[in-house]
Amino acid sequence: MTTTAAFGWGSSHLDTTPAGEVKLDPAERLAVQQTLARYAFALDHGDLVTLAGVLTEDATWTADIAGEVEQGPFVGHAAILDLVREATEAQTDQRRHNLINMVFRRADADTAVVWAYLMLTSNAGGSATVIATGFYTFTLRPAEGEWRIAKVFVGLDNAA
Repeated sequence: MTTTAAFGWGSSHLDTTPAGEVKLDPAERLAVQQTLARYAFALDHGDLVTLAGVLTEDATWTADIAGEVEQGPFVGHAAILDLVREATEAQTDQRRHNLINMVFRRADADTAVVWAYLMLTSNAGGSATVIATGFYTFTLRPAEGEWRIAKVFVGLDNAA
């Protein structure tokens, strides 16, 4: 697939998550960031047990490639795990989901909305290469004493 993003293509999605107050103390912010880091590590290692532990049972996952190709939404814990299982079984390289420039859009004791850039790298061909860039919007809720991901939107600037 040769879909490539035009400048600013993701703004229409990002504009749907307006900024608000961030009412979390530093320890809670760190807990949210740790959940997102565990999500990325789980994807990179095909660790479905860890992935299940960072998602809510009713989580949703949607992807959009450059505003032209949409995948999902995949609704529910099981559907997301099946998606990741199928994707990792098809991979022949080691990928790394690098989440950078995290921004809390709004947060309180019940919900946190976080933006992050994605830099997806691969070791195919013997050296590290950036194979996709994009952004995430994560919505998290506390559950069982931890922050869990309730909604994932990934906007990819190009197909990986």
